[in-house]
Amino acid sequence: MRTTVGIIGAGPAGLLLARLLHRTGIDCVVLESRTRAYVERRQRAGMLEQGTVDVLRACGAGARLDTEGLIHQGIELRFERERHHIHFPGLTGGRTVTIYAQTEIVKDLVALQLDHGPPLLFEAEAIAVESPGSASPAVRFVRGGREQVLACDWVVGCDGGHGVARAAFPAGTGRTYAHEYPYSWLGILADVPPSCEELVYARGAGGFALHSMRSPSVSRLYLQVPNGTEAGDWPDERVWDELASRFAVDGDWRLERGPVTDKSVTPMRSWVHEPMRHGRLFLAGDAAHIVPPTGAKGLNLAVSDVRLLARGFAALHRRGSTELLDRYSELALERVWQATRFSYDMTRMLHAQPDGDAFDRRMQLARLRRITASRSAAAELAANYTGLPLPDDVAGPAESPW
Repeated sequence: MRTTVGIIGAGPAGLLLARLLHRTGIDCVVLESRTRAYVERRQRAGMLEQGTVDVLRACGAGARLDTEGLIHQGIELRFERERHHIHFPGLTGGRTVTIYAQTEIVKDLVALQLDHGPPLLFEAEAIAVESPGSASPAVRFVRGGREQVLACDWVVGCDGGHGVARAAFPAGTGRTYAHEYPYSWLGILADVPPSCEELVYARGAGGFALHSMRSPSVSRLYLQVPNGTEAGDWPDERVWDELASRFAVDGDWRLERGPVTDKSVTPMRSWVHEPMRHGRLFLAGDAAHIVPPTGAKGLNLAVSDVRLLARGFAALHRRGSTELLDRYSELALERVWQATRFSYDMTRMLHAQPDGDAFDRRMQLARLRRITASRSAAAELAANYTGLPLPDDVAGPAESPW
C-alpha cells in the first residue's frame, strides 16, 4: 500500500486529521489496532473548547454536535460550603464551552470516513515506523494475521503515549518532561439527570470532586482518591456519600443519585515530549503530551495539533511550501506548555495535597478567593478554560484546509 500521509490511530486526532486532509485533496490512510466497536465506546473527555467546536463544524462533523451538545456559559467553583459562578461569555467576549462526549465525536468522524473518506483500517496494528528520518518513511502493520507495509511520504502518530510512533524517535533526538501527581480520579457514569446546569469544581474537606455530564439524562462525576485505589474499593453508596459531602454547600442544593453504569480509576500525570517531529514523522495528541483532566485540555490539545498539521500539509499541497510543517513542533509546543501550566495550576489549587500542611491549604484557599473576587483573575481562568487562540495566525484564510 502507498499513500501521502500515513496516520496511526483512529482516535479524535487521527480521524480529524484524516477528515481535514481529505477535504484538502490529500490522500491518507488511517491504521487502527482496535475494532470499530471498541474505538466507538472508549470513555474519554467530554468538554470542548470553542475552537474545537468551530473546527468540527467547519469540517462537516457538526450535525449531531449542534443538536445534542450542551452549551455551557461557565463553571461553578465550590469551597468552604460556598458557590461561585464564573461566567465565561462576559469575561472572554462571548466564548463558551460545549459538553459532547468524545465517544460521540469518534462515531461522527468514523461515519464520515467510512461513507466518503480515505481508507480507515480497523484491526490493523502498527508495529513499527521505519526510516522516519528519510524521504520515504513506512509503517509496518499486521492485519488479519498478515504483516503489511504502508509506504508514505509522511507519517503522523496519533497512537497515544505507548504507541509505536514516539518509540520510533532515535535515541538522543527527543526528551520527555514528566510529573506524577500523588492522587488519582475515581470516575463514574450514572443514569441520573445532572444535579447542576454546568460543571462544578469542588474543593471539599475530603478532597477534590467534579460534577459533569454526558447528556440531560447521564451524569459524569469524579472523586480524588489515593494512588493505587481500585474501583472495586468504592461501593456505589460510598461513592455517592463522598460526592455529596464534597459538593455540600449552605443552602437547599442536593446531589441526585442514580444507577452507576461505569466506574474507573484514572492516574493523574503530566508529560510532554519534545520535539513533536523527527524527519517526516510527526506526533499529535496523546502521543506527544498528556495533561491531568482537571483543565479539560487533552482532547482540545489534540485538535489544536492536527489543525496545525492540516494547515501545514495544505501549504505543501498547494504551494509546495514546508514552512508550516517545519514550524509545527515549535508552534504546537507553545500551546501545549500553556495548557500544561493551566492544568497543573487547576490541579494543585483544587486537590488535597497528601504531603501538604496548613500553609498549603491556606494558599489554595487564597488562590480560590482571588479568582472569585477579582475580575482579572476570573478572566484569566476563563480565557484558558475556553481555550487560548488556536495558532491560525501562522496561515491566512487561503491556507485553510476546509
